[in-house]
Amino acid sequence: MTITSLDNVEHRAEVQQRTINTLRLAVVPGQAAVAGTVAVVSLLAKDMLGSDRLAGLGSAAFTFGAAVVSIPLAAFMRRRGRRPGLALALALGSFGSLVAATGGQTRWFWLFVVGMFLFGSGQAATLGARYAAADLATDDERAKAIGAVVWIGTLGAVFGPLFTPLEKRFGVAIGLDQYVGPYLFAAVLFALGAVAYLVLLRPDPLVISGAVDPHAERARPLRQVRASFGEIRNSRHAMLGLVAMAGSQAAMVGVMTMTPPHMADHGHADLSAMVIAFHIVGMFGLAPLVGRFVDRTGAPKSVLIGAVLLGTSTIVVQIAGYVPALVFIGLFLLGLGWNLGLIAGTSLLTSSVPVHARVEAQGTGDLTLSLCGAVAAFGSGFVKQAFEYHVLADLATVLAGVMVVYAFYVRVASNAVVSTAR
Repeated sequence: MTITSLDNVEHRAEVQQRTINTLRLAVVPGQAAVAGTVAVVSLLAKDMLGSDRLAGLGSAAFTFGAAVVSIPLAAFMRRRGRRPGLALALALGSFGSLVAATGGQTRWFWLFVVGMFLFGSGQAATLGARYAAADLATDDERAKAIGAVVWIGTLGAVFGPLFTPLEKRFGVAIGLDQYVGPYLFAAVLFALGAVAYLVLLRPDPLVISGAVDPHAERARPLRQVRASFGEIRNSRHAMLGLVAMAGSQAAMVGVMTMTPPHMADHGHADLSAMVIAFHIVGMFGLAPLVGRFVDRTGAPKSVLIGAVLLGTSTIVVQIAGYVPALVFIGLFLLGLGWNLGLIAGTSLLTSSVPVHARVEAQGTGDLTLSLCGAVAAFGSGFVKQAFEYHVLADLATVLAGVMVVYAFYVRVASNAVVSTAR
């Protein structure tokens, strides 16, 4: 018998565990594809353009692509479920990888940007997996479930950049530009993730949770964003979750995108892949512990702590001058602060809106997150070119400070409401 509702699921924990296991398997290749290209995207753009000024455009394009696809993807999953939605997004990301590779090899920068925009669909699927982990989670284990899926991305996120030198050599061996090889591997990895979802994500967790409506309205992006943002704005905690996700993404992406060119400026281009790998360990490696920490400490307080870590990381980077060891430490802390902001923010957003509006609110959350990341990635090259890398870190520090103030305000306001109710 096909399970279609929580009402006839006797072993909900078993279904949730099977879902988590499938997500873990599918997230690894998708995250490896994203991380492997992050290590070279700004270098390839700089190589084609000859300057840093627009070197962040490649990262901005795929982040913007993830933003654009998030709303129609959420609407599609609202009607059809997580399984077909995540698989379709990864398949489109695979195609985008091939288009970007073609643009890089032919030196057609516009085609490379188009490919990176389509590549962003794979990024949207990789981000969206954490929501699938939360579909069947209980309230007191939601952050733990999200952390379990975010953590397994460590394998792909670390091995992606570590294998980048081999992928570059493979590309050169078959007559391609050294920075094009990773995009071919990314296309294959995205395709593997899509197959994993199609074959193994059964039963569909969104269907089981009762949140799928085959007759739901097809995506009308402006209307959907306006309605779901209204739901988010009605909850102080949901709004904090949105700010935590978007602010953490912007601070992290802006600094991370220009770190490889910054290291190349000092003759350490070969170390940049290792720095990105270390940074990604901070982003994903401690996610299970972070998830438990968020469940026990509370998401609002966790957002506050994550913002403090983000600010600390950018301060370390900006006072380092150029000391490779401090760049490693700063980028690790940057990843860890992002991890806290993402998991705590996702948990807050998911738990603080009504069930009927949850999928659309999640889509709006990822839209905002991705747009902020795209702006940070695009602007990072201009800031570095005009004012140097340390000013980019200064701006991220200011953003982290704003997040600290807002998280503190929400905690105080929420405590005041509780005290009044008593």
